[in-house]
Amino acid sequence: MKVLVVGGSGFLGGELVHRAAAAGWETAATYCSGRPGTTPGTAWHRLDLRSPARIDELLTEVAPDAVVNATSGQSDWAVTADGSVRVAMAAARHGCRLVHVSSDAVFSGSRISYDESCLPDPVTPYGAAKAAAETAVRLLTPSAAVARTSLIIGYGGSAHERMVHELVAGTREGVLFTDVVRCPVHVEDLAGALLELALSDRAGMFHLAGPDALSRHELGVLIARRDGLDATRLPAARRAGTPAPGALDVRLVSTAVQGQLRGAREFLQLP
Repeated sequence: MKVLVVGGSGFLGGELVHRAAAAGWETAATYCSGRPGTTPGTAWHRLDLRSPARIDELLTEVAPDAVVNATSGQSDWAVTADGSVRVAMAAARHGCRLVHVSSDAVFSGSRISYDESCLPDPVTPYGAAKAAAETAVRLLTPSAAVARTSLIIGYGGSAHERMVHELVAGTREGVLFTDVVRCPVHVEDLAGALLELALSDRAGMFHLAGPDALSRHELGVLIARRDGLDATRLPAARRAGTPAPGALDVRLVSTAVQGQLRGAREFLQLP
């Protein structure tokens, strides 16, 4: 199996690269600005998703069986939306299996619980870019798997975990909202599920999130306790009624994938 991880230098991408190489897959991965260090069994390639010709050149050079697009350009439409469309078009031209990673940011939270049949209704620029990307991917490559996920947690390397440490240390301003609810997933579980999809021929939409719905503050407390920090130092507030953008309560419900993903209360429990 030969796999290309687009966005391999990111948090999720790095775990995908590690697991694929450890499984003996022939692994290639991309970065845009800072090249990662040497990764055994992995060939690194620079790729700017705003360069359509380079995407085709790379797929010709690597000739992967599967492409996993785990890149995140945040609200940069040229990367998150247009770039993902270019990857999908190139994968279709080269006959590659495509797994595209999307986000729960495509939802407004108006209905709270969302299964795979729910249509996007984003309320932020990032959500709109992700919604445009997944819609285009499904139209351009009907055989692709599109996987929506939620907050990704690991062993300290995720953005939310770093934020918790900085808030406790007092080196960062901000609060953890008590009314912003998501379904966190562990990066190892998510990467494993994505690679399983890459090996399969399953097409369509998949929700890959943990079964526990937690507020940002509840999640922060669990992280602090796991890491031996004083959770009482985490500032808490409600976001409702503030100008802060984004959905409040979004819970991904999976009807297509069962029993593979641990809840945050399990993977963040104390040793």
